[in-house]
Amino acid sequence: MDLDGYVRVRGAREHNLKNVDVDIPRNALVVFTGVSGSGKSSLAFGTLYAEAQRRYLESVSPYARRLFHQMPVPEVDAVDGLPPAVALQQQRGTPTTRSSVGSVTTLSNSLRMLYSRAGDYPPGQELLYAESFSPNTPQGACPQCHGLGRVYDATERSMVPDDSLTIRERAVAAWPTAWHGQNLRDILVTLGYDVDTPWRELSQKTRDWILFTDEQPTVPVYAGLTPAETRRALKRKETPSYQGTFTGVRKYVLQTFAGTESPLMKKRVAQYLVGMDCPSCGGKRLRKEALSVRFAGHDITEISRLSLRQLAQLLQPFADGAPASRKGAKQHPEKAIVTQRIAADLVARLAVLLDLGLGYLNLERGTPTLSPGELQRLRLATQVRSSLFGVVYVLDEPSAGLHPADTEALLRALERLKAAGNSLFVVEHALEVIRHADWIVDVGPKAGQHGGQVLYSGPPGGLRQVSASRTAHYLFGAAQRPARVPRGADGMLQLRGVVRNNLRRLDADFPLGVLVGVSGVSGSGKSSLVSQALIQLVQAQLGQQPAQEAADSAEDLLDGVDAGELQGRITGGMERVRRLVQVDQKPIGRTPRSNLATYTGLFDHVRKLFAATRAARAKRYDAGRFSFNVAKGRCAHCSGEGFVMVELLFLPSVYAPCPECEGARYNPDTLAVRYRDHNIAQVLAMTVDAAWEFFAEEPPLRHALEVLRAVGLGYLRLGQPATELSGGEAQRIKLATELQRASRGDTLYVLDEPTTGLHPADVDLLLTQLHGLVDAGNSVIVVEHNMQVLADCDWLIDVGPGAGEEGGRIVAAGTPAKVAAVKASRTAPYLKRARSG
Repeated sequence: MDLDGYVRVRGAREHNLKNVDVDIPRNALVVFTGVSGSGKSSLAFGTLYAEAQRRYLESVSPYARRLFHQMPVPEVDAVDGLPPAVALQQQRGTPTTRSSVGSVTTLSNSLRMLYSRAGDYPPGQELLYAESFSPNTPQGACPQCHGLGRVYDATERSMVPDDSLTIRERAVAAWPTAWHGQNLRDILVTLGYDVDTPWRELSQKTRDWILFTDEQPTVPVYAGLTPAETRRALKRKETPSYQGTFTGVRKYVLQTFAGTESPLMKKRVAQYLVGMDCPSCGGKRLRKEALSVRFAGHDITEISRLSLRQLAQLLQPFADGAPASRKGAKQHPEKAIVTQRIAADLVARLAVLLDLGLGYLNLERGTPTLSPGELQRLRLATQVRSSLFGVVYVLDEPSAGLHPADTEALLRALERLKAAGNSLFVVEHALEVIRHADWIVDVGPKAGQHGGQVLYSGPPGGLRQVSASRTAHYLFGAAQRPARVPRGADGMLQLRGVVRNNLRRLDADFPLGVLVGVSGVSGSGKSSLVSQALIQLVQAQLGQQPAQEAADSAEDLLDGVDAGELQGRITGGMERVRRLVQVDQKPIGRTPRSNLATYTGLFDHVRKLFAATRAARAKRYDAGRFSFNVAKGRCAHCSGEGFVMVELLFLPSVYAPCPECEGARYNPDTLAVRYRDHNIAQVLAMTVDAAWEFFAEEPPLRHALEVLRAVGLGYLRLGQPATELSGGEAQRIKLATELQRASRGDTLYVLDEPTTGLHPADVDLLLTQLHGLVDAGNSVIVVEHNMQVLADCDWLIDVGPGAGEEGGRIVAAGTPAKVAAVKASRTAPYLKRARSG
């Protein structure tokens, strides 16, 4: 073996890696495989990328080093032959309404330069610099909406939703509840307003003053008196209960939204706001001067709203040398050169995005609305055009969220990066990507403490001989699920006239009492149909409130205001749906204090067991004593965190175990209590698999742990912080929590890409659970790209045929065998292959 062309790793011990030695070729597509939790990411990201980053940061100034998000120093003896590395991980970054496709790809920067240097200006207007075409700068942002394109206000209809009520009956819903609202109503009585006549019968002048006045009169309040008694008390100048100050309803809503520190108050008043396009810029976010400059007949906002495919078509003639205008070309020949150069660069960069299947997006599309797969492909496209040489790209499941048709485009992009002289280290579960590898590093054999070994490192064919490898089992066709006869539906959930994103008056029928798969290329409209339209319409029929995130920012809340009303209705099938459960990939908690045990309710059982021990009863400890969130039981030094942060000025901050409790999170008195020779901290450190054996005599705990193992999470620790869990792991924890409940039947379960982050062996475990839900009398709908799942469904709905404007229709619906035969379906050929094995 020519070791000059290899990265050599010796003694890697990051997370569950067991002193791993491995040699990995450079200038190749290397795929790291293994079951979920086996240690693949610990080797690729935790060791190789972390070490490459550490070496690079040692070469930059201490000041610059502080600007990077630095990974912890890896646990490894030696890594030789490692070039600089670029990581493309599955992450959303920090979603903000101002981050967009244009800013992530930097295409917007080039477009602004094009408008600044080659745009058609109105006669007499001065040249504008590029930043004047950005809504995120003071020079460019519309002064009224500050570059957001939207203004928010409270209207009579939003603040008084039911005008048949009187003010006493809380017609003014936007006013605060409890005492404060009563106080404002009492002030109106003092001011002589009628609070007992239906709102709609009050004069417009009265209604407008109550809602919109900026006046804040302070008047005597006689609490508990009737209007007649209040009038008498005022006439007699009796001593009031107190002096009260009035605030108009609109003023209260806007001030509370802008000024309150309480997320609950902010969320409450947000529901009375109405969003509308800014009247000054018409929703275009820019100053009038910038919007008056045109290129090819469009202002910069109009051109940013074209799909990337349309934008490439528009710019192609200019890239080929066509002048922006004949007259301008004669007067300003340098303008023609600028136009051609910038347009050619834009077209070349757009070509990579189109090849990656992203032509349906536009530059204005906000990054919070993108799937992790879409965002990762955008960043990958930027790298393909960056012309770096001799770099290691470390990618985390680049096929996540991709239809197999899009995966082929992804592989072409990876080949281009490799051909440019780079190395590709890819953590992946998708068999079509693994088959494309030059080299496979298979980690396992199982997850958690039963993994962490390199089972095989070499060309793909050699993996066939490794009997311990679960990957080989699926890669070479040994693992075949027995062919199932699809179940028959008992009813149809009928959606009619759905309008949302690229869905235009769509009708869709979802069979009930079966496992339904919804397929289609990325951006075809699957999630719009299922995770948005179907969920909202069923929630409305059941009278369920949409699930709210705990800590919405002001921007999130305003996005909710702008979401608008969904068009569509359900015309049949609701008699078979008594309950809706959406199992999504949002985190199960935002802080390390949330974990697997607390979310699933397991921890309640564990704490009761400890509180029932003889030692705990003797000291009168209750179950609360064994929570690290309660002062009496936790370590006082770290407040139950288990670690303290040590700020090293120019190096990564180190999270060291707390010197008092040594990471246990509890105080010595609490740790002195033992259940079967283990303290509470030792139990939290157990994996689900180990706890399943430990609690063999405790049926409720045993059942909960059984379900977690059944969805492939046996490797997670009970106390694993929520912040360390992937989206796929969070989703499977939610599914396991749901599976623990006694199934009553007639529940509709909706899952969006539940196989994200799952090895084919874990996908089989997941399918068994989903079929179990259906067998118990429920309905399950999964939005999926995974052919292993789609081939195993009872019924498929294929959305497409393409993405964006080229999608949004139902191309095929029926059993997998029927859909596999539909020529117009982009899914059909891959489904056929999956069914034939």
